[in-house]
Amino acid sequence: MELARLFRYDDWANREEVDRLRTTSNATALRLFGHIIGAQWLWYARLRGETPRAEVWPDLSLDDCARSLDLLGSFWTEYLAEAPLEEKVTYVNSKGETWTSRIEDVLMHVVMHGAYHRGQIATAVRRGGEEPAYTDYIHCTRSGFI
Repeated sequence: MELARLFRYDDWANREEVDRLRTTSNATALRLFGHIIGAQWLWYARLRGETPRAEVWPDLSLDDCARSLDLLGSFWTEYLAEAPLEEKVTYVNSKGETWTSRIEDVLMHVVMHGAYHRGQIATAVRRGGEEPAYTDYIHCTRSGFI
């Protein structure tokens, strides 16, 4: 499957979360969503050899998250157009450990990481007695969103 398509799905799903979270005051959901954003900034920086723009667990408002999505969407699109998927990147994780991974594996991790935490957000929203965003991949594709 084409990684660019998965990133378009991820962007759509994250924007669905923003829309849904605008109608709730669930602090746990917002914190998890901020983590999705922070982790994307972290991985993007690692791939580019840059300093991250945010912490991995940043304290972001929903508006901050939405602004980051706009930037991240264009950054990922540009990066994916010429990503050397088979090459490796070496980075230091949050525990101070040095790792080396294939770029394609890192990119797949970014998408799967977001899906994992959107599942946690759905659980938090449901526990609050509300209906979560409908961000299933198949819903996205059969509805023509990507």
